[in-house]
Amino acid sequence: MLPALVALATVAFYPILNGIWLSFTNTSLITNASGFVGVANYVNLANDGQFWNAWVHTVVFTAVSTGIETVIGLGMALLLFEHFAGRSFIRAAMLVPWAMPTVVTSKMFGWLFDGQHGVVNYILVHLGVLSGNVDWLGSARTALGTIILADVWKTTPFMALLLLAGLQTISPTLVEAARIDGATGWTAFWYVRLPLLLPTLLIAGLFRALDAFRVFDLVYVLTGGGPADSTETLSTLSYKVLFSTLQFGYGSAMTMAMFVTEGAIALGFCLFIMRQLRRQA
Repeated sequence: MLPALVALATVAFYPILNGIWLSFTNTSLITNASGFVGVANYVNLANDGQFWNAWVHTVVFTAVSTGIETVIGLGMALLLFEHFAGRSFIRAAMLVPWAMPTVVTSKMFGWLFDGQHGVVNYILVHLGVLSGNVDWLGSARTALGTIILADVWKTTPFMALLLLAGLQTISPTLVEAARIDGATGWTAFWYVRLPLLLPTLLIAGLFRALDAFRVFDLVYVLTGGGPADSTETLSTLSYKVLFSTLQFGYGSAMTMAMFVTEGAIALGFCLFIMRQLRRQA
């Protein structure tokens, strides 16, 4: 196991430790400074309105996209669990959005929601839903919602796949017994399938929430964090601080704050999952 541990330490442990160290320095390639400043970066971070703006956007994006993807993914999984003609083809086709590179998805949604010539505006205006074109990605009111919609379209199949695997582990005899006892489809789902599926549901939600919190390419390609920082996330802001302004010390403190937030999300999910597993045991 030694070669694997060395490789892991090289590509994972060392960068993390180095990032922690840099967060306590004022390292910058612009000023050529590289001195220890203690917690000064974190104090500045606590008073940085731009950081908190990005933090709120990231949390909102994570919560809303994960919630919607979980609900829609569960519905898709329940449908694909049933037997019908062409089920195998539908299951394979369902994964196409998830398999597409995120940059391709971003460009596609950029064209669809273009403020002047987008297909979405054309359809909604001709249906009478809108009186005129809307600049979906150029308006602070609609940009974040449009990005969330793009993420939901791309990642919902991933949630459906995980939940479908969880449904297949539930013994069909339990549902059959509930039906014999007079349970309707909704009752069997609510009192039999859902409680048994809950650990899988929570684990899938954990994976998706951690992935959503790191969103970068979707935002960077569609809006770059604009307009007026209305879609700025921690990943895009950290990228700009680290690689545009070359403030490695302050940028590392920002990434450490992001790391701590993700750790808190993971801890909350894990505690809830353990509670559910103990109840079922």
